[in-house]
Amino acid sequence: MDPNTVYGISKQTGERFCEYYAHRYKMDVRSLRHPGLIGYKALPGGGTTDYAVDIYHKAVASQPFTCYLEADTYMPMMYMPDALKATLDLMHAPAQNITIHSSYNLAAMSFSPAEIAASIQKLVPDFQITYAPDFRQQIADSWHRSIDDTPACQDWQWQPKYDLDSMTADMLANLRLLKGL
Repeated sequence: MDPNTVYGISKQTGERFCEYYAHRYKMDVRSLRHPGLIGYKALPGGGTTDYAVDIYHKAVASQPFTCYLEADTYMPMMYMPDALKATLDLMHAPAQNITIHSSYNLAAMSFSPAEIAASIQKLVPDFQITYAPDFRQQIADSWHRSIDDTPACQDWQWQPKYDLDSMTADMLANLRLLKGL
């Protein structure tokens, strides 16, 4: 809760405004704080968590993947359908159940590059991965390995649908469809 980047400061500012309006004006304000998001509809943009999207594109293209993080680097992630589900679940939760007005933390899964590669290899046995950590390793090392979403689970019964293997199967199937494979 002590951000030192413009990105982090702007996120915290928005959350504080939400809390202010909820308390000051009794507005029904609801907000979510997502982990790294993974989806098949957008291309990776080079961010720290984008390896977890790019790896699937390489697997579908039958190309090896060079990961810019170490094999055992854990980061909290969520598949996009679960992010959409969480948004709808929170929107439909009764107002009297909402106890957090700054932002609810969301958790789904935490995995390492080695674990995501192993999940892919269950369906694409010839998939290969190598590791060449770069500047993003230091960023990843500064993040928490998991997220506590207990208030979301208690207040509006948040539960993700996807685990690593079910996300992998869905990502590969949808990318193949998009690429006409």
